[in-house]
Amino acid sequence: MPEKMGSPLSSFLKQNKPLFFRIFFILFFSCIPDTANLCSNLSLATTAVQTHSASSDNHFSLKKLTLDGYFSFENIHYAAKDFGNTYHFHPSAVLYPKSVLDISSTIKHIFNIGTASQLTVAARGHGHSLQGQAQAHQGVVINMPSLQEPVMKVHTGELPYVDVSGGELWINILHETLKHGLAPKSWTDYLHLTVGGTLSNAGISGQAFLHGPQINNVYQLEVVTGKGDVLTCSEQQNADLFHGVLGGLGQFGIITRARISLEPAPKMVRWIRVLYSEFSIFTKDQEHLISSESSFDYIEGFVIINRTGLLNNWRSSFNPRDPLQASKFNSDGKVLYCLEMAKHFNPDEAGIMDKKTESLLSKLSFIPSTLFQSDVSYVDFLDRVHVSEIKLREKGLWEVPHPWLNLLIPKSKISDFAQQVFGEILKDNSNGPILIYPVNKSKWNRKTSFVTPDEYIFYLVAFLSSALPSSRGTDGLEHINNQNQRILDVSTRANLGIKQYLPHYSTQKEWQAHFGPQWKLFVQRKYAYDPLAILAPGQRIFQKAIPFL
Repeated sequence: MPEKMGSPLSSFLKQNKPLFFRIFFILFFSCIPDTANLCSNLSLATTAVQTHSASSDNHFSLKKLTLDGYFSFENIHYAAKDFGNTYHFHPSAVLYPKSVLDISSTIKHIFNIGTASQLTVAARGHGHSLQGQAQAHQGVVINMPSLQEPVMKVHTGELPYVDVSGGELWINILHETLKHGLAPKSWTDYLHLTVGGTLSNAGISGQAFLHGPQINNVYQLEVVTGKGDVLTCSEQQNADLFHGVLGGLGQFGIITRARISLEPAPKMVRWIRVLYSEFSIFTKDQEHLISSESSFDYIEGFVIINRTGLLNNWRSSFNPRDPLQASKFNSDGKVLYCLEMAKHFNPDEAGIMDKKTESLLSKLSFIPSTLFQSDVSYVDFLDRVHVSEIKLREKGLWEVPHPWLNLLIPKSKISDFAQQVFGEILKDNSNGPILIYPVNKSKWNRKTSFVTPDEYIFYLVAFLSSALPSSRGTDGLEHINNQNQRILDVSTRANLGIKQYLPHYSTQKEWQAHFGPQWKLFVQRKYAYDPLAILAPGQRIFQKAIPFL
């Protein structure tokens, strides 16, 4: 994609041609990660690390900075751990910022040192990365929840919005905006994530077919670039940076403030689940719903493999439409497909909402005895995954390895994928929920860094596995990782045109294939906004520039 005349990127290239070509050759030879050194925890024993002297010099130079917050150099092992719990790269220091200036000063200091130091910087939100993406080996991790500015502020009016810190949790935004009868339009399934974290990826959930992902519902950002510059950006101001940062995997800047679009919030949600035994009917109904002018407000789905007493388990949260027939349904030994839907309403609209949901359900071809529903508050529906988290924490099953695999699959290939994966690889059991639902691109801004399959409609398929650390069986980490690799290998051999969501690759060749035609622009933006590759080293796309003769 060519840059427009006068853009920040083209201006940078014109004014810094010698520097650009020097950086180009440095990065070209240094940004290809060593697979053996970066792809396993075992590699830490062989990865070249800074000497004790260099580490001490880094500590000394960081301690000299005048900050509102502070650095910590001890008891920072938590910054080498994330939700995935399989990669552990230890930093040299953790910054607890109180102001944006703290973040800017730190990055500017490291940038000014240049290639004499191998210090890198990673922004860490609530620690929900999967493969060490928010870690910085021997670098600086920024603890984003410590950022105390800006104070969250809701603006009402014709186009309501809320200004929030990049380290703010979505659950807190929900509670604050609801005080004004408002809420963000697009969510993730789990709300205890930071704004900067989800906007650096995409933020996809069951509302994406209606409103697009979270990155499409942002009016403005404040970003600290890899040179330490603090820039405000939007569609009208510094647009190249704005589009680059959204879905940009932290490569071009750290999001310190976001202006998020709001809409009137409902008070209640009718939450509905139904089952299908035929995959083709299941996907036909899903695609019908996301394409209809009048539909539900949330649409997702699950693959359920050999689950004993499935409908009986649903009774703890849902009410069956036909209790007698539901009690006779047998899920043992079957692969079933659950369509999950939600319709928003206010208590005084219950009668109208009943008619709307009945009309929508009448056009679907689910198994009649499996219709379950429940009316819950808007907050309880959006924060539903947190209830499961509490239960898993009580059982000691939350902080286990989570070798998740998230894929985006073109509509035309989803049946082939299902036949191979659910019919062959996972036909007997799964080690966690398997999400599957379609989205369309009608509400997606294609200027962002986020990469999707080429087709207008594609499916998100997420294998949300949990592994038992000590197991060597089918619920062990090695087995699940091998299973994930089989899924990827099958998809590659069949040329399904998939893309990874929350991507994880080991070589630059794989990253180039992931971004496809967008790779050139992605690299150009890296040169413009983080020319020394200081930011987000845990993504393993670029390595910090190393001088050579």
